Amino acid sequence: MQAGLNRSHGIDRFAAPRMSASPAFRYYAPSRVRHGRMNLPMTRLLPIARLAFLLAFIVLAATSCGRWGKKDDPLETLPVDSLYAEAKSALVKGNVARAQRYYQRLVARFPYGPYTEQSQLELAYAYYKGDKPEDATSVVNRFIRTYPAHQHIEYAYYLRGLINANRSDGSLLRIARLDPTQREQTSLRQAFNDFNDMLQRYPNSRYGNDVRARMVHLRNQMARHDLNVAVFYLGRRAWVAAANRSKHLLEQFPQSAYDADALAVMSESYVRLGQGTLASDARRVLELNYPDHPYLRGNWPAERSWWKKLSPFGADQRSYYGDLRAEVGAPALDHHG
Repeated sequence: MQAGLNRSHGIDRFAAPRMSASPAFRYYAPSRVRHGRMNLPMTRLLPIARLAFLLAFIVLAATSCGRWGKKDDPLETLPVDSLYAEAKSALVKGNVARAQRYYQRLVARFPYGPYTEQSQLELAYAYYKGDKPEDATSVVNRFIRTYPAHQHIEYAYYLRGLINANRSDGSLLRIARLDPTQREQTSLRQAFNDFNDMLQRYPNSRYGNDVRARMVHLRNQMARHDLNVAVFYLGRRAWVAAANRSKHLLEQFPQSAYDADALAVMSESYVRLGQGTLASDARRVLELNYPDHPYLRGNWPAERSWWKKLSPFGADQRSYYGDLRAEVGAPALDHHG
């Protein structure tokens, strides 16, 4: 009866409402909601699934390639003796970058044994030849602490001195021909102390003669540094400072190659200060020991030419009487020993 009533009025409860065919009034059925969650259409889930599958495939492929690469890498597969042989061969041929990689990997894979001990020592030398003084110092100091009774421990002390001596004569200074004695002398003093420490520990070392020659060279370098300072004061008319610095040179580095130049600075400084007796004493000592010094002829120290002052190569170099004496017997700093 109720159904008939509804039909009689043209209303059907069970029929879907009819919407206008006009695009402005088009009807969109909402997504079904079950248990409080909206179910996305399958067409929207497919791109997300494809992207997730692609990412998983890429990660798996990268992992597999990494494993295969490591499996074929000689650094990961060679036994310790072959790994050491490769590193040693690269070092002998001068390929220090390759030698460093092989020595590093050998020490990491095989932390104990005679090959590892020798590799650490040679790795320090490879760093030294590769102009990496900080890494070289770190490795050699660790070797000295770890293996104090090693059969080649005296070479470790010798190498530490070489590393510090080479710091003040870096690649840039050599290329630009800059005077290393114009720079800070901390590394030279440290190298001198390292060599001195080695001679006290091993007075009969096979490196003894070379170390002694290097120590003489280092003393001359440090004396030249003091002379540079004294001449600088002389040019600035700081007579007292110039005389004191020259005196310091003679006291700290006796019988160095620059004794004559220090006496010349002292004599000139005392003349300017009006200290005739002191000036005469310094000049008399200079005449007795170095009669051919240019100061006695009145043309020392020579001024640098304007071209040398403007040139970026060797711009800070000065010529001294003691330079020729210092060059006699000076060792090559890149000598292995």
